[in-house]
Amino acid sequence: MYCTPKIHKTGNQLRPNVDYTGSIGYRTSRALADIVAPLVSKSDHHLNNSKYLAQEMISVMVEEDEMFISHDVVSLFTNTPIYLALQVIWERLEGDTELHTRTCLTVEDIMDLLKFIVTITYFSFRGVIYQQMFGAAMGSPVSPLLANLFIEWLEKEAIAMAPVECKPKFWKRYVDNVLELIKKGQVRNLTDHINTIDPTSNIKFTYEEEEDKQIPFLDTLLVRREDGSVKLLVYRKKSHTDQYLNFGSHHPLNHKLAVIRTLLDRCYSIVTEEDDRKKKNTLLKQSGSVATLPGPSVGSHRTSWRNL
Repeated sequence: MYCTPKIHKTGNQLRPNVDYTGSIGYRTSRALADIVAPLVSKSDHHLNNSKYLAQEMISVMVEEDEMFISHDVVSLFTNTPIYLALQVIWERLEGDTELHTRTCLTVEDIMDLLKFIVTITYFSFRGVIYQQMFGAAMGSPVSPLLANLFIEWLEKEAIAMAPVECKPKFWKRYVDNVLELIKKGQVRNLTDHINTIDPTSNIKFTYEEEEDKQIPFLDTLLVRREDGSVKLLVYRKKSHTDQYLNFGSHHPLNHKLAVIRTLLDRCYSIVTEEDDRKKKNTLLKQSGSVATLPGPSVGSHRTSWRNL
Protein backbone atom coordinates (compact mmCIF):
# COMPACT_ATOMS: atom_id res chain seq x y z
CA MET A 1 0.00 0.00 0.00
CA TYR A 2 1.19 3.52 -0.70
CA CYS A 3 -0.35 6.92 0.03
CA THR A 4 -0.86 10.01 -2.11
CA PRO A 5 -1.40 13.44 -0.52
CA LYS A 6 -4.61 15.37 -1.07
CA ILE A 7 -2.85 18.68 -1.66
CA HIS A 8 -6.14 20.58 -2.04
CA LYS A 9 -7.35 19.53 1.42
CA THR A 10 -6.43 21.20 4.70
CA GLY A 11 -3.64 19.33 6.43
CA ASN A 12 -2.63 17.44 3.26
CA GLN A 13 -4.49 14.27 4.19
CA LEU A 14 -3.28 11.01 2.68
CA ARG A 15 -5.23 8.75 0.34
CA PRO A 16 -4.28 5.05 0.76
CA ASN A 17 -3.89 3.05 -2.45
CA VAL A 18 -3.31 -0.66 -2.93
CA ASP A 19 -1.03 -1.49 -5.84
CA TYR A 20 -3.37 -4.12 -7.28
CA THR A 21 -1.60 -4.61 -10.62
CA GLY A 22 0.02 -8.04 -10.76
CA SER A 23 -1.81 -9.36 -7.70
CA ILE A 24 -3.44 -12.82 -7.75
CA GLY A 25 -6.87 -11.32 -8.32
CA TYR A 26 -6.04 -8.57 -10.79
CA ARG A 27 -7.00 -10.29 -14.06
CA THR A 28 -10.20 -11.70 -12.60
CA SER A 29 -11.03 -8.30 -11.15
CA ARG A 30 -10.39 -6.66 -14.54
CA ALA A 31 -12.68 -9.17 -16.29
CA LEU A 32 -15.43 -8.72 -13.69
CA ALA A 33 -15.20 -4.95 -14.04
CA ASP A 34 -15.91 -5.25 -17.78
CA ILE A 35 -18.98 -7.38 -17.03
CA VAL A 36 -20.40 -5.13 -14.30
CA ALA A 37 -19.51 -1.71 -15.77
CA PRO A 38 -22.65 -1.39 -17.99
CA LEU A 39 -24.80 -1.55 -14.83
CA VAL A 40 -23.42 1.78 -13.60
CA SER A 41 -24.80 5.24 -14.43
CA LYS A 42 -28.40 4.11 -14.97
CA SER A 43 -29.69 6.67 -12.48
CA ASP A 44 -31.37 9.85 -13.73
CA HIS A 45 -29.37 11.75 -11.13
CA HIS A 46 -25.96 10.67 -12.43
CA LEU A 47 -23.58 13.18 -14.05
CA ASN A 48 -20.94 12.01 -16.51
CA ASN A 49 -18.91 15.22 -16.20
CA SER A 50 -19.17 18.98 -15.77
CA LYS A 51 -20.43 19.44 -19.34
CA TYR A 52 -23.58 17.52 -18.43
CA LEU A 53 -23.95 19.71 -15.36
CA ALA A 54 -23.75 22.83 -17.53
CA GLN A 55 -26.55 21.47 -19.71
CA GLU A 56 -28.69 20.70 -16.67
CA MET A 57 -28.22 24.21 -15.27
CA ILE A 58 -29.82 25.83 -18.33
CA SER A 59 -33.33 25.03 -17.09
CA VAL A 60 -32.76 25.47 -13.34
CA MET A 61 -34.41 28.44 -11.61
CA VAL A 62 -33.66 29.20 -7.95
CA GLU A 63 -36.36 30.77 -5.78
CA GLU A 64 -35.60 33.31 -3.04
CA ASP A 65 -36.22 30.76 -0.29
CA GLU A 66 -33.95 28.14 -1.90
CA MET A 67 -30.21 27.52 -1.88
CA PHE A 68 -27.58 25.21 -3.35
CA ILE A 69 -25.65 22.82 -1.16
CA SER A 70 -23.25 19.99 -1.93
CA HIS A 71 -22.60 16.74 -0.11
CA ASP A 72 -19.49 14.59 -0.19
CA VAL A 73 -18.97 11.07 1.19
CA VAL A 74 -16.13 10.65 3.67
CA SER A 75 -13.71 8.03 2.24
CA LEU A 76 -16.24 6.32 -0.02
CA PHE A 77 -14.21 3.31 -1.20
CA THR A 78 -12.89 2.21 2.18
CA ASN A 79 -16.30 2.72 3.84
CA THR A 80 -18.46 0.97 1.22
CA PRO A 81 -20.28 -1.95 2.89
CA ILE A 82 -19.19 -4.83 0.67
CA TYR A 83 -22.02 -7.26 1.29
CA LEU A 84 -24.70 -4.62 0.78
CA ALA A 85 -22.97 -3.53 -2.44
CA LEU A 86 -22.85 -7.16 -3.61
CA GLN A 87 -26.58 -7.46 -2.94
CA VAL A 88 -27.23 -4.39 -5.10
CA ILE A 89 -25.10 -5.86 -7.89
CA TRP A 90 -26.92 -9.21 -7.63
CA GLU A 91 -30.27 -7.50 -8.12
CA ARG A 92 -28.95 -5.46 -11.06
CA LEU A 93 -27.49 -8.54 -12.74
CA GLU A 94 -30.74 -10.47 -12.29
CA GLY A 95 -32.58 -7.73 -14.16
CA ASP A 96 -29.94 -7.25 -16.87
CA THR A 97 -31.41 -8.56 -20.13
CA GLU A 98 -28.13 -8.01 -22.01
CA LEU A 99 -25.85 -9.87 -19.63
CA HIS A 100 -25.62 -12.88 -21.97
CA THR A 101 -24.07 -10.66 -24.64
CA ARG A 102 -21.11 -9.81 -22.38
CA THR A 103 -20.33 -13.14 -20.75
CA CYS A 104 -21.18 -16.84 -20.63
CA LEU A 105 -21.00 -16.80 -16.83
CA THR A 106 -24.18 -17.15 -14.81
CA VAL A 107 -25.19 -14.56 -12.23
CA GLU A 108 -24.20 -17.05 -9.51
CA ASP A 109 -20.74 -17.49 -11.04
CA ILE A 110 -20.21 -13.73 -11.26
CA MET A 111 -21.28 -13.19 -7.67
CA ASP A 112 -19.03 -15.99 -6.38
CA LEU A 113 -16.06 -14.45 -8.17
CA LEU A 114 -16.91 -10.94 -6.97
CA LYS A 115 -17.25 -12.08 -3.37
CA PHE A 116 -13.89 -13.85 -3.63
CA ILE A 117 -12.11 -10.88 -5.20
CA VAL A 118 -13.36 -8.21 -2.79
CA THR A 119 -12.60 -10.28 0.33
CA ILE A 120 -8.98 -11.21 -0.47
CA THR A 121 -7.40 -7.76 -0.45
CA TYR A 122 -3.96 -8.19 1.07
CA PHE A 123 -1.26 -5.55 1.10
CA SER A 124 2.04 -4.83 2.77
CA PHE A 125 2.87 -1.63 4.60
CA ARG A 126 6.26 -1.02 6.19
CA GLY A 127 7.10 -4.68 5.92
CA VAL A 128 3.90 -6.00 7.56
CA ILE A 129 1.21 -7.86 5.58
CA TYR A 130 -2.40 -6.86 6.27
CA GLN A 131 -5.83 -7.97 5.09
CA GLN A 132 -8.49 -5.33 4.44
CA MET A 133 -11.48 -6.33 6.55
CA PHE A 134 -14.00 -3.69 5.47
CA GLY A 135 -14.63 -1.58 2.42
CA ALA A 136 -13.23 -1.70 -1.09
CA ALA A 137 -9.55 -1.28 -1.91
CA MET A 138 -8.52 1.84 -3.80
CA GLY A 139 -6.62 0.33 -6.71
CA SER A 140 -8.83 -2.65 -7.51
CA PRO A 141 -10.65 -2.45 -10.88
CA VAL A 142 -13.97 -3.50 -9.32
CA SER A 143 -13.88 -1.05 -6.39
CA PRO A 144 -15.24 1.99 -8.30
CA LEU A 145 -18.13 -0.15 -9.58
CA LEU A 146 -19.05 -1.45 -6.12
CA ALA A 147 -18.91 2.06 -4.67
CA ASN A 148 -20.88 3.63 -7.54
CA LEU A 149 -23.65 1.03 -7.52
CA PHE A 150 -24.02 1.22 -3.75
CA ILE A 151 -24.24 5.02 -3.86
CA GLU A 152 -26.86 4.78 -6.61
CA TRP A 153 -28.93 2.55 -4.33
CA LEU A 154 -28.40 4.85 -1.34
CA GLU A 155 -29.29 7.88 -3.44
CA LYS A 156 -32.55 6.31 -4.60
CA GLU A 157 -33.52 5.44 -1.03
CA ALA A 158 -32.53 8.87 0.31
CA ILE A 159 -34.62 10.78 -2.23
CA ALA A 160 -37.64 8.50 -1.90
CA MET A 161 -37.72 8.68 1.91
CA ALA A 162 -36.72 12.33 2.36
CA PRO A 163 -39.13 14.33 4.57
CA VAL A 164 -41.22 16.80 2.59
CA GLU A 165 -39.68 19.85 4.23
CA CYS A 166 -36.12 18.94 3.17
CA LYS A 167 -36.81 17.04 -0.05
CA PRO A 168 -34.39 18.34 -2.72
CA LYS A 169 -35.85 20.13 -5.71
CA PHE A 170 -32.70 19.28 -7.67
CA TRP A 171 -30.24 16.42 -7.10
CA LYS A 172 -27.28 15.57 -9.32
CA ARG A 173 -24.36 13.34 -8.42
CA TYR A 174 -20.88 12.61 -9.72
CA VAL A 175 -19.59 9.48 -7.92
CA ASP A 176 -19.79 10.62 -4.26
CA ASN A 177 -20.25 14.35 -4.86
CA VAL A 178 -23.88 15.51 -4.77
CA LEU A 179 -25.31 18.90 -5.71
CA GLU A 180 -28.75 19.72 -4.33
CA LEU A 181 -31.20 22.60 -4.40
CA ILE A 182 -33.24 22.76 -1.19
CA LYS A 183 -35.22 25.15 0.99
CA LYS A 184 -33.12 27.47 3.15
CA GLY A 185 -32.70 26.24 6.72
CA GLN A 186 -32.99 22.56 5.79
CA VAL A 187 -29.29 21.73 5.34
CA ARG A 188 -28.90 19.96 8.67
CA ASN A 189 -32.19 18.08 8.31
CA LEU A 190 -31.25 16.75 4.87
CA THR A 191 -27.73 15.82 5.99
CA ASP A 192 -29.04 13.97 9.05
CA HIS A 193 -31.52 12.14 6.83
CA ILE A 194 -29.06 10.89 4.20
CA ASN A 195 -26.62 9.88 6.94
CA THR A 196 -29.17 7.38 8.27
CA ILE A 197 -29.72 5.46 5.01
CA ASP A 198 -26.68 3.17 5.21
CA PRO A 199 -27.62 0.43 7.73
CA THR A 200 -23.94 -0.07 8.64
CA SER A 201 -23.62 3.65 9.53
CA ASN A 202 -20.23 3.78 7.78
CA ILE A 203 -21.24 6.01 4.86
CA LYS A 204 -21.30 9.58 6.15
CA PHE A 205 -21.79 12.79 4.20
CA THR A 206 -20.24 16.17 4.86
CA TYR A 207 -21.80 19.27 3.32
CA GLU A 208 -20.90 22.68 1.94
CA GLU A 209 -23.36 25.57 1.62
CA GLU A 210 -23.36 28.24 -1.04
CA GLU A 211 -21.59 31.45 -0.05
CA ASP A 212 -22.44 34.84 -1.57
CA LYS A 213 -24.79 32.99 -3.95
CA GLN A 214 -21.89 30.86 -5.22
CA ILE A 215 -20.91 27.24 -4.76
CA PRO A 216 -18.17 25.13 -6.37
CA PHE A 217 -19.05 21.70 -7.75
CA LEU A 218 -16.74 19.46 -9.78
CA ASP A 219 -14.59 21.95 -11.71
CA THR A 220 -17.36 24.53 -12.05
CA LEU A 221 -18.47 27.51 -9.99
CA LEU A 222 -22.23 28.01 -9.89
CA VAL A 223 -23.34 31.62 -9.49
CA ARG A 224 -26.97 32.61 -8.86
CA ARG A 225 -28.19 35.56 -10.91
CA GLU A 226 -30.72 38.07 -9.59
CA ASP A 227 -33.52 36.56 -11.71
CA GLY A 228 -32.95 33.08 -10.22
CA SER A 229 -31.12 31.62 -13.21
CA VAL A 230 -27.62 30.16 -12.81
CA LYS A 231 -24.43 31.04 -14.63
CA LEU A 232 -21.31 28.86 -14.62
CA LEU A 233 -17.62 29.65 -14.40
CA VAL A 234 -14.56 27.41 -14.36
CA TYR A 235 -13.60 26.76 -10.74
CA ARG A 236 -9.94 26.87 -9.68
CA LYS A 237 -8.93 25.39 -6.35
CA LYS A 238 -6.68 27.40 -4.05
CA SER A 239 -3.93 24.87 -4.75
CA HIS A 240 -4.03 25.64 -8.50
CA THR A 241 -0.63 26.88 -9.74
CA ASP A 242 -1.21 27.62 -13.46
CA GLN A 243 1.40 24.99 -14.29
CA TYR A 244 0.47 22.56 -17.02
CA LEU A 245 2.87 20.81 -19.41
CA ASN A 246 6.30 22.33 -20.10
CA PHE A 247 6.66 22.90 -23.81
CA GLY A 248 10.40 22.29 -23.57
CA SER A 249 9.81 18.73 -22.37
CA HIS A 250 10.11 15.63 -24.55
CA HIS A 251 6.38 14.92 -24.60
CA PRO A 252 4.91 14.52 -28.10
CA LEU A 253 3.71 17.79 -29.66
CA ASN A 254 0.15 16.51 -29.93
CA HIS A 255 0.10 15.99 -26.14
CA LYS A 256 1.20 19.58 -25.54
CA LEU A 257 -1.40 20.99 -27.90
CA ALA A 258 -4.03 18.70 -26.37
CA VAL A 259 -3.54 20.52 -23.05
CA ILE A 260 -4.52 23.78 -24.72
CA ARG A 261 -7.46 22.23 -26.56
CA THR A 262 -8.73 20.66 -23.35
CA LEU A 263 -8.57 23.94 -21.43
CA LEU A 264 -10.30 25.83 -24.23
CA ASP A 265 -12.93 23.13 -24.64
CA ARG A 266 -13.70 23.27 -20.94
CA CYS A 267 -13.98 27.05 -21.11
CA TYR A 268 -16.45 27.07 -24.01
CA SER A 269 -18.41 24.06 -22.74
CA ILE A 270 -18.87 25.25 -19.16
CA VAL A 271 -18.67 29.05 -18.97
CA THR A 272 -22.11 30.53 -19.60
CA GLU A 273 -21.53 34.20 -20.50
CA GLU A 274 -19.39 35.54 -23.32
CA ASP A 275 -17.59 38.15 -21.20
CA ASP A 276 -16.56 35.45 -18.74
CA ARG A 277 -15.31 33.29 -21.63
CA LYS A 278 -13.13 36.13 -22.88
CA LYS A 279 -11.65 36.66 -19.41
CA LYS A 280 -10.93 32.95 -19.04
CA ASN A 281 -9.43 32.82 -22.53
CA THR A 282 -7.09 35.70 -21.69
CA LEU A 283 -6.08 34.00 -18.44
CA LEU A 284 -5.35 30.75 -20.26
CA LYS A 285 -3.15 32.53 -22.79
CA GLN A 286 -1.19 34.22 -20.00
CA SER A 287 -0.85 30.92 -18.14
CA GLY A 288 0.24 29.18 -21.34
CA SER A 289 2.93 31.77 -22.05
CA VAL A 290 4.33 31.54 -18.53
CA ALA A 291 4.14 27.76 -18.36
CA THR A 292 5.94 27.24 -21.66
CA LEU A 293 8.80 29.76 -21.50
CA PRO A 294 11.62 27.14 -21.28
CA GLY A 295 12.59 25.37 -24.47
CA PRO A 296 13.50 26.38 -28.01
CA SER A 297 10.07 26.02 -29.60
CA VAL A 298 8.10 28.57 -27.64
CA GLY A 299 7.37 30.73 -30.66
CA SER A 300 5.80 27.91 -32.66
CA HIS A 301 3.75 26.99 -29.60
CA ARG A 302 2.31 30.50 -29.37
CA THR A 303 1.51 30.37 -33.06
CA SER A 304 -0.32 27.12 -32.47
CA TRP A 305 -2.24 28.75 -29.63
CA ARG A 306 -3.43 31.52 -31.94
CA ASN A 307 -4.41 29.01 -34.59
CA LEU A 308 -6.39 27.04 -32.03
